Amino acid sequence: MTKSRVLALTLIAPALIMVVVFFLIPVVLTAVFSFTNMSTSTGISGGAYQIGPASIQRMQAEMPELAAELSEPKYVVDEAGLAALETAGVDAAVITELRGQYLDKVYPDRRAIERDLKGLKSRLSTRDVKKVSEAFNRSVANSRYTSPEQLFAAVDALGIALSDDQKTKLTSITYTGWSWTTANFERLWNSSDTVRVLLNTAFYVTVTLVIFNTTYAMILAISTHYLPERPAGIFRAIWLLPRISPPVIYVLMWKWLTWDTGFLSNFFQLFGAPSKNYLLDTTANAWFFVIMMNGFVGASMGMLVFSSALKAIPQSQFWASEVDGANRWQQIRRIVLPQMRWPLLFVTCYQTLSLLTSFELVFLSTEGGPGGTTDVWALATYQTALSNYSGNLQYGLGTAMALVLVTVGIILALIYLRVFNYNALVAKPLIEQ
Repeated sequence: MTKSRVLALTLIAPALIMVVVFFLIPVVLTAVFSFTNMSTSTGISGGAYQIGPASIQRMQAEMPELAAELSEPKYVVDEAGLAALETAGVDAAVITELRGQYLDKVYPDRRAIERDLKGLKSRLSTRDVKKVSEAFNRSVANSRYTSPEQLFAAVDALGIALSDDQKTKLTSITYTGWSWTTANFERLWNSSDTVRVLLNTAFYVTVTLVIFNTTYAMILAISTHYLPERPAGIFRAIWLLPRISPPVIYVLMWKWLTWDTGFLSNFFQLFGAPSKNYLLDTTANAWFFVIMMNGFVGASMGMLVFSSALKAIPQSQFWASEVDGANRWQQIRRIVLPQMRWPLLFVTCYQTLSLLTSFELVFLSTEGGPGGTTDVWALATYQTALSNYSGNLQYGLGTAMALVLVTVGIILALIYLRVFNYNALVAKPLIEQ
């Protein structure tokens, strides 16, 4: 008995290792990273303090006046600027006059300092005025400071006085190191885009799943079941083409159909209709084609699973029902559908998780447009964590969004097991009890 257990553990060990490495560890790391502020500007340890575009954007919500002051450069007549002018060979009389009259003076913009430079006794040309003013250009934006004190000193040098509350908020907002926080989930909860993307995802998953991945797949499987073997095989092979086609080629064929120079526009132009991009002209059209192209891929897999399950039903049951006078619909209702609960559970659960997490066809076809109306949760997660226009990839926020997907997937799987009465499906046959 001991040898049998050792053999069993040896055989199952590779599968257990793969489950741990490729499922449990990624899920755990997703949960861990979702409570951090990780982004392209953060470090794992020893982070600095930096006022960048992302921090300015956050300050605009909490401290709009300070954000406006810090985002614009100031001009400060200081010793560092005067030394730079000496190195550049500027007339010593100009430097002496600036040191005597304007040292430590802060100007809000270039125009203000150039006004004083033009009023110097040592006359400066327009070109020299630009050169001298640039030597006193001071900004804290995109500069890294190793401590809050250095950051506060730089802000104070610009003539900006910070209250204790502002210092606390500025320290938190500008810190670029990896820190633990629940801010990612707070941002998701308070964001106006969250509800919109969730509703988009629910609509996309529900409609595609119900119409194509289960219902239409079942129709295809049952239809081919009653066909002769050879034409049934050819028909199934044709329906596999969307699944085996590379996504780029598959989406490109749909774009050839829907572009303003595509098949639909050329066809309807024959009847006087104007040329237009049917894929992106309206929200309804965009959803129609997104669901169609995803639905054909999903229906092909469901068709294979259901067809295999139909093959497993003893042919004698169909013969007996025909002897009793049953028609095709009665066979489907009384023989086929009652024995399809297990494959239906698998297809429904698998396809739900697949639709929740896949976004490549949506990305390649509409990129979430028009105007974000086809933006689904998985696509929004990708754009947040791995690809966005601002260039600041927000890994922490992206993993928080991914954790939401994992949680929703687990909840839906448990609901499916309950609805399909999983315990009854895996129960021992009465003859073995």
